[in-house]
This record gives sequence, structure tokens and C-alpha cells, in this order.
Amino acid sequence: MSLPTASDLEARLREVLQPTELEVIDESAAHAGHAGAGAEGYGTHFRVRIASPLFAGKPRVARHRLVYDALQLFIAQGLHALAIETL
Repeated sequence: MSLPTASDLEARLREVLQPTELEVIDESAAHAGHAGAGAEGYGTHFRVRIASPLFAGKPRVARHRLVYDALQLFIAQGLHALAIETL
């Protein structure tokens, strides 16, 4: 099983959350040597900035849960850390 890419996460988020704004940044290389960081330098640490109509009226924790739930399948592939900014 290969590590996820920013494109993988972006495609999944677009499919599930129909975002109006979306930016997925792979920050894995900046975490080299940290817990959960792979030797490959990608696919383990991501930052997501997202706006979605599905977030309307939901508190921050619920919006974050929607993002985590959408990306759950990537945890088994090596996704270790996810920083989320909902807009």
C-alpha cells in the first residue's frame, strides 16, 4: 500500500464534502525525524484549508469531524497528522 498524496486527499474531500474552497498541502518533508514521519518525505503530514456548504450551522468540532471522517481511509495508508482549517 502506498502513502497518500495531496491529490488523493483533495479528490476524496471534493467527492464527499463538495467544497467551495479547498487547499491540501503535504507538509511531510518538514516533519522528517518526527514521530509518524516516513522516510519517503511525503504522505504522512497534511494541512487542509476547506470551506463547504455542509459546514453551515455546525460548530468547529463538527466541521473537523466531517473532514476526519472523509479522510479516514487514508489513516491505514500512513496518514499520521492532519491540520485542519475550516473556512
